[in-house]
Amino acid sequence: LYICVFFIQFRLQLFTNSGKVCSKGAFNSCAECIVSGPNCAWCKKLNFTKTGEQEAVRCDTQENLKTRGCSETEIISPKNIQQATQKKPLTSSSSGSSDPVQIMPQEVKLELRPDMPETIELKFKRAEGYPVDLYYLMDLSYSMRDDLERVKSLGSEIVRVLQEITGGKGFGSFVDKTVLPFTNTNKEKLKWPCQDQNVQCQPPFGYKHVLSLTSEHQKFNDMVSKQFISGNLDSPEGGLDAMMQVSGRIGWGNSTRLLVLATDDGFHMAGDGKLAAILDPNDEKCHLDRENLYTKSNLLDYPSVGQLAMMLDKSNIQPIFAVTENVKSVYTELQKMIPKSAVGVLSGNSDNVVKLIKDAYSSLSSSVIVTHDTLPDTLSVAYKSNCPGGDKPGEEGICDKVGIGQEVTFYVQVTAKECIKPVSFNVGPRGFTEKMRVTVTTRCECECDDPPMKDNPHCNGKGQVKCGTCSCEEGYLGQRCKCSAGQRDEEQLRRECRKDNGTECEGRGDCVCGVCQCHETEGGKTYYGTHCECDDEHCHKYKSLLCGGNGRCRCGKCECNPEYEGNACHCKKSNEQCKTGQTVCNGRGTCQCDQCQCSRGYKEPMCLTCPGCTVPCQKFGNCIECLAFAEGPFQKNCSQACPTTKVKVVDRLTLSTEAKKCEVKDSKNCWMDFTMEELQGFDNYSVEVLREQRCPEPPNIVAIVAGSVAGVALIGLLILLIIKALIYIKDAKEWKNFQNEKKKSKWTNADNPLFKEATTTVANPTFSGE
Repeated sequence: LYICVFFIQFRLQLFTNSGKVCSKGAFNSCAECIVSGPNCAWCKKLNFTKTGEQEAVRCDTQENLKTRGCSETEIISPKNIQQATQKKPLTSSSSGSSDPVQIMPQEVKLELRPDMPETIELKFKRAEGYPVDLYYLMDLSYSMRDDLERVKSLGSEIVRVLQEITGGKGFGSFVDKTVLPFTNTNKEKLKWPCQDQNVQCQPPFGYKHVLSLTSEHQKFNDMVSKQFISGNLDSPEGGLDAMMQVSGRIGWGNSTRLLVLATDDGFHMAGDGKLAAILDPNDEKCHLDRENLYTKSNLLDYPSVGQLAMMLDKSNIQPIFAVTENVKSVYTELQKMIPKSAVGVLSGNSDNVVKLIKDAYSSLSSSVIVTHDTLPDTLSVAYKSNCPGGDKPGEEGICDKVGIGQEVTFYVQVTAKECIKPVSFNVGPRGFTEKMRVTVTTRCECECDDPPMKDNPHCNGKGQVKCGTCSCEEGYLGQRCKCSAGQRDEEQLRRECRKDNGTECEGRGDCVCGVCQCHETEGGKTYYGTHCECDDEHCHKYKSLLCGGNGRCRCGKCECNPEYEGNACHCKKSNEQCKTGQTVCNGRGTCQCDQCQCSRGYKEPMCLTCPGCTVPCQKFGNCIECLAFAEGPFQKNCSQACPTTKVKVVDRLTLSTEAKKCEVKDSKNCWMDFTMEELQGFDNYSVEVLREQRCPEPPNIVAIVAGSVAGVALIGLLILLIIKALIYIKDAKEWKNFQNEKKKSKWTNADNPLFKEATTTVANPTFSGE
């Protein structure tokens, strides 16, 4: 009852409307409509469209089409088709049957409508006595000599236990690459690597396949007893290199495959070969010669962990790492990267190897992991189950503690994201060769059952009806085939094909009779839109998936599923990291991908600060004058003009780090002092205004007049003094020049012939002087 209820609920969940709506107005044919989304349907009713209405209105949800008068029989909405082409019943035991059946069904064919998931019930039951093949791969370095001797002494016990759980048993050994620095390449050391001459020893090697899988237990025991160590190095790390070769010619059967790696050291991986100048990467192929030696050990690099995991999964091999305590942590980390693997700790001399193998096998066989082959991006697979320990939905179906003969059901949900060519892939439990083969095709064409009538009157006698629309004959276009290219001016028709006087049909189609006939895109789809401006292949990608695999590309933009957002639908909707009290991002941005996208220069993470913003003191001056003093330009409509400003009049301003001080002149030329503290949102402030305004005193007329007169007098006096000083300086300079010139002049002693003395002396000639 529980299983039935669970399955019904699961199926209902899968087919419940996910919240998507049908994108209207973009699809002009039935085929385009049904591939646009699982909720889209097409109405094939004749005359469904009104005059001048595009055929795209035929594409809508079934409910909307019925509302517009389209009956259910005239609505085209294909459903998925599932057919089990091979369904053998499960068998509880392998006795009496060479090939027990552990999964059902074995082959399934799906015809899927894009974006409409289909669920396959995959039943699994472990058959009792199902054959198990075990290959024992042992490290034969010198440090493992005690372990080898112990394994030899436990030979019969190992054979007895292996006989209980396995069918075929095989044996192989490894050391490491026989080049420096991985191996001592001294010639003597290569011939006889052991220091103790009394110890049986063999030259070093990379990997040697000793015994193919066989059901002869004594042969396995005898072969193990003949092995001896190679003592060149105490710490070889060629385990992964050897494991890559195990998928080759060692005789794996149609069975559960176990690979036991016994070692007391770590491992080399891709890139380490460069230390020995080995640059060629591992080619993931088997290279065993006639002597079953790995021939390209010294030519190819070690494999990466990813390569090894892929090889083991592809070959259905489940590894068991039997390692010593000193390297347990290393192989535990390796186990996390290799599905269906186990780690067991060997004792000092490996005397617990029998119990380790048995316990690891029980652990691996009770855990069932269902997975699938690598798929193209256009297909997705998800899993649910009715496991006894609880369901673990995800990209793999996981059930733990599944006993022999216990049946479990996995619900494999397959979804085609778009129209694809037929694809086949395998689904099945890891470690088992049985797989369910799934073949997927898509339903991308409409089955309208139209009568094969040519020259239909509905199409003006120039075409036939297909799914309610006219498919016109060559040379005719339009909804009713009424347009002929020869009846209209060519330039006029071409203008109708240009968007904003640009290129005809955006360069993606042909202009025929004024209508764009769009070309195919690079991906095989078709451009669409009135001017072929749209396509569904050029949207943002995330992890190499269009719209992150969480939405669909519509006309260059991602339409995300309801629970996703982002330009590539790359993150789930959430605003937990954006909440700031009762708001998101402080009311200054939007929350996308759980991160604030701030506006107007505010900065992440919470849109709290705006480094480039200034306090809008002047902008809010009129509002503050109105709200605080009931004055100013906004006096008559104060509440309407200033709805986001909260004003409080105080006798003393409170200063804080959040509040910014302002001073603004009001309409009466008085200074208003106030502080502004920004609240959540834009232009939302809490303002404290100082009750007392700082208004200027009236002018002192007497002082102004007296000062003006005194200033004029002082200026006049100053001008006179300056003029006097300039004249004095000029006269002094001229006097000095005169004196200098005077000193330079030279005067003669000659008398002026024109000059006459003022007195005349007359001598008396008779005067004798007495």
